[in-house]
Amino acid sequence: MPIVTAKQVSRSFGVRRVLEEVNVTIDIGEHVGLVGVNGSGKTTLVRILAGLDVPDTGEVVQRRGAAIAYLDQEPRFEPGTTAREAVLSGMGPWSLAREEHRRASDALEHAGQHTNPDELAALVTAQATAQAEIERLGGWERVHVAESLLDRLGVRDPDVVMDNQSGGERRRVALARILAQKPDLAILDEPTNHLDIATIEWLERYLQDQFHGALLLITHDRYILDRVAMRTLEIDRGKLFSYDGGFGVYLEAKAERQALAQRTESNRQNFLRRELEWLRRQPKARSTKQKARIDRAHGEIAKAPPPQDRNLELSVEVARTGSTILELRGVTLEIPGRTLVDDFTFAIRKGERVGVLGPNGCGKTTLLRAITGQQPPARGEVVLGKNTQLAYLDQSRSGLDDDATVYDNIAKSRRSLDIDGHPLEVGRYLERFLFDPQSYAQKVGTLSGGERARVALAKLLQGASNLVLLDEPTNDLDVTSLAAVEEMLIDFGGTAIVVTHDRWFLDRVATALLVFEGDGRIVRHEGNYGLYLERMAAAEKPPEPIARPAATKPAEPAPSAKKRGLSYAQRRELDGLMPAIEAAEAEVATHTAALADSSLYARGHNAVADVQRALEAARTRAATLTARWEQLEQLKDT
Repeated sequence: MPIVTAKQVSRSFGVRRVLEEVNVTIDIGEHVGLVGVNGSGKTTLVRILAGLDVPDTGEVVQRRGAAIAYLDQEPRFEPGTTAREAVLSGMGPWSLAREEHRRASDALEHAGQHTNPDELAALVTAQATAQAEIERLGGWERVHVAESLLDRLGVRDPDVVMDNQSGGERRRVALARILAQKPDLAILDEPTNHLDIATIEWLERYLQDQFHGALLLITHDRYILDRVAMRTLEIDRGKLFSYDGGFGVYLEAKAERQALAQRTESNRQNFLRRELEWLRRQPKARSTKQKARIDRAHGEIAKAPPPQDRNLELSVEVARTGSTILELRGVTLEIPGRTLVDDFTFAIRKGERVGVLGPNGCGKTTLLRAITGQQPPARGEVVLGKNTQLAYLDQSRSGLDDDATVYDNIAKSRRSLDIDGHPLEVGRYLERFLFDPQSYAQKVGTLSGGERARVALAKLLQGASNLVLLDEPTNDLDVTSLAAVEEMLIDFGGTAIVVTHDRWFLDRVATALLVFEGDGRIVRHEGNYGLYLERMAAAEKPPEPIARPAATKPAEPAPSAKKRGLSYAQRRELDGLMPAIEAAEAEVATHTAALADSSLYARGHNAVADVQRALEAARTRAATLTARWEQLEQLKDT
């Protein structure tokens, strides 16, 4: 049964047609993902479905009485509202009953001896009625539910007033309000923005297992799209396409659709070549059949070819690298009253792509700022190689001048840029980042988050570098642009350190991880995010139970005290153990080096997993052999 249906919906902004005769239905309990490039109209469509905007043409029908909640990218709250009150206010009839109970209770508390008995009785009745309604709708336990949701989403103080909170804090509270409300349809626009990985994974499980209403989800988190969505919608040049399944199925189906479009266009071009050749012969006889053929040819000639997808063209010019790229030697980073990083030593090798993970506020950005020299360490030193050339993209894109145009932010009074040793016109360079001439004169301060991110990337990638630092590069980018950034880093011949909460990004790009584990401790893990999760899961498994013998054998007599030392066979075993240990340790070194080689990750997850398993097996073998060598050495000395 549908909750909301859009029929022939169209919407334009000026001369730009964003939605063109879109038809879509969201059914009860259906989880749907919505994808499309930045500016394609995703937010416009969901606001129309939520009833917050109206289409130019067409209609939207909502099921009568259906509760539809929308997570705005910039949520608003009543002045003076605390986080707890903001969440509780979204619980519909329960909230109304709670407010009625509060009013009646306040009035009874302030009632005096001269209060009219009938008025007093009415207040008691109102309080009792509200109490019964509260119990019917879930009881006072829902307050604890609200506080629990806030805590899981990273809002530790439920009494914090929302007036002066950051955009990220306000979005987390707004998301908690929707989850607590449990609407018939939740429309979530980029719910994972400003969430760390642990919180994103909790949200993913919650949406899968505990949210039973319908869901329409706009997000650049491809794992959530793949695991939560039952169906994926795509907006492409105003048209809406629907694919059964999550993000992986969508990618395959879209590739098939594009291949079909290419075959159709190829067939059309072949037809045009044949018909044009026929027309050039200028046949004298003009039969009805020939005229129909001419009309058909002219009709095909008049058709425009299908538009080609435009993708970001990203590349980094690699500067020459010395033997030392970056070393951190005993680095401690502090803020007033807190140590973020404690005595951290780290060296990065050429070609490594290191992801940085940890909860919000743990010090990831501070670590990058220390590397760039913006945050001096309290102790220790940061050593950059003599030939190291940094390129740094910060979270706020602070290198941009919001009062200047897109063109001026890149050109800086130049007509051309030196890109890879060759001059390139500024306009041609901006085309690589999907900016058309009409957008050159736009001030950067008026751009969307995704457009600002593209300007920042265009500015970052003008010069040569061999160490790229990216702080949340995936924020505000659509999935197509994210894929372009991933390909850029994979093809990059230099070294990169990336702070991100995007798990798909880390699985594709990272060759190693730096994980903030609390109390200023940072631990390095080889491999990508999937391998890290496998190791963490293995470490948490309880030890295998020791099998007991089926029957108890009679106790053997204690060995004679005079028979000590090694037997002949044990001596021969001991003689062969050291070469075996050295061989196992050499194998460990070989596999460790392989995991540090960026080319391994280009071969896919299975190849990386094979090397990781071989490394663990070699480590186990080396440890077992070493333990046996120590045991025999002790026996030899007795």
